[in-house]
Amino acid sequence: MFESLGDRLGKVFGKLRGKGSLNETDVSDALREIRVALLEADVALPVVKQFVETVRERAVGQEVIRSVTPAQQVVKIVHDALVDMLGSDTTDLNFATPPCAYLMVGLQGSGKTTTSAKIGKFLTDKQRKKVLMASLDVYRPAAQEQLAQLGRQTGVATLPVIEGQKPVDIALRAMDTARKEGYDVVILDTAGRLSIDEAMMAEAKAVRDTINPTETLLVVDAMTGQDAVNTASAFDAQVAVTGIVLTRVDGDARGGAALSMKAVTGKPIKLIGVGEKWDALEQFHPDRIAGRILGMGDVVSLVEKAVETIDQEDAMKMAQKFQKGDFDFNDLLSQMRQMQKMGGVSSLVKMLPGLGQMASQLENANIDDGALKKQEAIILSMTPAERSRPELLNASRKRRIATGSGTTVQDINKLHKQLQQMQTVMKRMKKMGMGKMMGMMKGMMGEKDAALMTENMKNLDPSMLNKFGGSMPGFGNPADILGSNPFLKGPFPKGKK
Repeated sequence: MFESLGDRLGKVFGKLRGKGSLNETDVSDALREIRVALLEADVALPVVKQFVETVRERAVGQEVIRSVTPAQQVVKIVHDALVDMLGSDTTDLNFATPPCAYLMVGLQGSGKTTTSAKIGKFLTDKQRKKVLMASLDVYRPAAQEQLAQLGRQTGVATLPVIEGQKPVDIALRAMDTARKEGYDVVILDTAGRLSIDEAMMAEAKAVRDTINPTETLLVVDAMTGQDAVNTASAFDAQVAVTGIVLTRVDGDARGGAALSMKAVTGKPIKLIGVGEKWDALEQFHPDRIAGRILGMGDVVSLVEKAVETIDQEDAMKMAQKFQKGDFDFNDLLSQMRQMQKMGGVSSLVKMLPGLGQMASQLENANIDDGALKKQEAIILSMTPAERSRPELLNASRKRRIATGSGTTVQDINKLHKQLQQMQTVMKRMKKMGMGKMMGMMKGMMGEKDAALMTENMKNLDPSMLNKFGGSMPGFGNPADILGSNPFLKGPFPKGKK
């Protein structure tokens, strides 16, 4: 969503980096371009004005102008202003004495029913909550059956449908069932409309007044731009929204809705939908989103995603092989499959500091998961001996593998060369040690960006690292790496060895 805005801001900062020092005119010119970029990204005008003034006050000062790296100072100031605009702190979902109710409201077509199921799975898998879902939509054909189907797909319980019941009665029955059967959270999916009307608001208020929900979550489609902000303001005025869930954040919208939402409504964005899969729902972290927009990456989210998807035993084995400098086709296949689990190449590249442009280049070159599938087919067409001993691949073996995988000998040569390059990297990593590698990263990223990444790494929950069993693929024991390296200072607990 934020790629266009990120590219525009990247060009602005690129011009500033080309200057050894900055004066007020340089800052004013940069702010003018930032203002245009934000407006073109569909950010609300009042929000843009406030943002530009905030940056101007912080940037036009002797500290920045006389700084050794003034351009990076400006990037940091813009980053902090973006975080303030997005809401400063991460806002968690609230829980009360069980059963607590989550009232889901929003316009029809915003993804409310699907989001209800995603939140149910999110709470079940990540919060270890026992969740019951109930559909209060008695108007849209098969709406209640749709939620029941989604409940079966996600493994989240749903309230049995009784024909003819009114929304308030369904809500009361859901809460009564939850009390009797020991549910922690009840998700109440209300009816939506194509536009805001009095009947919808009256019904939502009646349910709210009867149930007194812990959370009233407004589901809005990020693709609707400024209409999403207007919708949020209208719903908040009527039913007192406690939080916002943005859907379709992975789409090609300009991103203004997300940037404007908190500033205009005063209500925090709590969750964002980033895909169609059931686990494609993330907690909204303003600092991480700001880092992605400015090309600083999102190392913390990358590590969290790795923790959730990488098998601990496989990670241990891989770390041991890397430490020896070994790498064969079996390892390459394992890495490909882990990459696919974590969202594919372009998804991961976007989270790495300074590599945002590479992600767009990958997409422009149409390098997608189909390329990984092709390489996987090549490796699966090899014998076990060929996978573990790549040096066995001669001309006749390559022809046989090409026939078996539906590819060409040239494709196999490319994959073989890729493996050899990775083997070379592994050997260099072994010789260099992690300290020198991080020093190189510091040089490539710049002092301030590296410092920001370091700060993000400090925010990691230390217990997450232990889920790896003390190692991360390709990096060994994270506690040793982070603890011994002056660039990434802990404190981090020692992982199991």
